[in-house]
Amino acid sequence: MNIANWCVLSACLLPIVTIGLAKAASARRGKADELYDNHDPRSWSNALKGWQQRANAAQNNGWEALPLFCAAVILAQQGHAEQARVDQLAMLFIGLRIVYIAAYLANLATLRTLLFSAGISTSIAILLLS
Repeated sequence: MNIANWCVLSACLLPIVTIGLAKAASARRGKADELYDNHDPRSWSNALKGWQQRANAAQNNGWEALPLFCAAVILAQQGHAEQARVDQLAMLFIGLRIVYIAAYLANLATLRTLLFSAGISTSIAILLLS
């Protein structure tokens, strides 16, 4: 499997890890009304506040950014784009997403917007390689 394909897998896992941080923090908190409830996860996520609420929003945004990135990598590879360039841009996308998540959790809205824009631009750049 090439680097870009590993990046696709990473992009698929990042939203799960992001919300996992909020779930783990809820388990450590110990208050019964704030604990993650696997029987009713939507109600739990609707009641989140602070960085945990932002983790949930970052998770949602991860799912929203995923289709374009996956399609870009697949189409670039099907179009026989230079694999090294696809790999570089895919790694850049993952790096941007990781910093984006950190900026979201830290409530750095302007930086987060810039990182989101850079990530989408990176996906478009991969797509244009096809």
